[in-house]
Amino acid sequence: MRLPRFTDNALRCLMVLGLEPDRCITVHAVAVRMNMSYEHLVKVVQRLAELGYVETVRGRNGGVRLAKRADEIRLGELVRQTEENLTLVECFDPETNRCPISSACELSGMLEDALQAFFGVLDRKTLADALQSPARLTPLLRGGPTLQGTESLSA
Repeated sequence: MRLPRFTDNALRCLMVLGLEPDRCITVHAVAVRMNMSYEHLVKVVQRLAELGYVETVRGRNGGVRLAKRADEIRLGELVRQTEENLTLVECFDPETNRCPISSACELSGMLEDALQAFFGVLDRKTLADALQSPARLTPLLRGGPTLQGTESLSA
C-alpha cells in the first residue's frame, strides 16, 4: 500500500506547522522546506483548511497555522479524510469489480483485515506522536534552501 502524494503532503505539512503551532508559516516556506510542489501544496492546504486542521491568515504576516492542537489531530482520521480511494484491490468496490473469482476468494478478506490493522495503528496516533523528536526534525527543515523573504523555522 502506498499513500498518494496528496495525503503524504498533508501529513508533512502538518508536521512542519506542528513544530511551531502558534506561528503562521507561508505555504511557500513549507513547500521549500519539505521539497514539495508549491502548486500542489496550495491545494492540500485548502483541503486541510476545509477539514478544520489549519487556518489561513491573509496579509503581510499571513500564512498557515494549525487550527487544532497536535494532540487533537488523529492520523487515521486525517488519512481517511484526505484519501480519495481506499480500494486496495478491484473487488473492494462492487460497482467496478470484474474479478471472476471474487465470490470464492479469501484474499479480499485478508486485505480488508490488513487495511483495518493499518488504520487501527493510525487511529491510536496523533500529530503530536509524529513530532516526538523536534530537536532532530527542526535542523533538517533548516537544511533546505533559504529564500529571500522566507521565514526560517526557529528551534
